[in-house]
Amino acid sequence: MAEKKIRMSAKGFEDLQNQLEYLKNVRRKEVAEKLKEARAQGDLSENAEYDAAKDEQGLLEAEIVEIEKKIELAEVVSDDDLSTDEIGVGSIVKLKDLELDEILNIQIVGSTESDPENDKVSEDSPIGIAALKKHVGDILEVEAPVGIIRMEVLEISK
Repeated sequence: MAEKKIRMSAKGFEDLQNQLEYLKNVRRKEVAEKLKEARAQGDLSENAEYDAAKDEQGLLEAEIVEIEKKIELAEVVSDDDLSTDEIGVGSIVKLKDLELDEILNIQIVGSTESDPENDKVSEDSPIGIAALKKHVGDILEVEAPVGIIRMEVLEISK
């Protein structure tokens, strides 16, 4: 069975590649040096530093494999593919909360790029799901723990 593609922006893809390069070329060397230093301390059976370095190495290698998988499954959404007529992954959206009369500016991003503190909302989140394929003037209904939140799409940009 084919694995599901992971949609992300070109910036998100570049960030993943840079992170992978850092882990492989910098962190691996740092962990290898820790292992070397721990081995030099003698008896490995009672060497806590060696055990800690081995654990760190295992976590590092698992993280590298995970990032490589994300890169392999990546479906990069180019800015040229974005529409200002319809909300999609990569769209920057201005929404108006109809109950609170507040304006919310968000960017819809792939699940690996989600960063709510910086207004980057995953396409798989309740707001992301409700927003996809909407147009200016449409009303989103977002299911939240406090109930249904209604928002109007005011603007869509790249």
